[in-house]
Amino acid sequence: MAKVERISNRIEQLEGEYRSNLIAALSECAKGRWGLFGHNEHLGNYWQTEKLDELRDLADSINALRRRIDEVPYPLHDEFEAARGGGDPHQVGEPKLAQRWLERLETY
Repeated sequence: MAKVERISNRIEQLEGEYRSNLIAALSECAKGRWGLFGHNEHLGNYWQTEKLDELRDLADSINALRRRIDEVPYPLHDEFEAARGGGDPHQVGEPKLAQRWLERLETY
């Protein structure tokens, strides 16, 4: 097996793990556990930090491998990070946002 193929297989494995972890975190958030999207980071949500650290560590590993074979950064993680953060007082709450993400991931 060629080096690029081994790296591609590892990327695929890590992306599957990332997706599973993201779905698990989104499912908890959709059930009412705030913190994943950072709308209330000022409240110090430790669950959010733990889950985000796991996702970010996986994304770092994925992106390091992607760079080795000249691929773009992992788009799912970039999109998730872009969806985080507060600011707009009229935005939907985290549980509804998580549910929208879960529905979107069904077709992703």
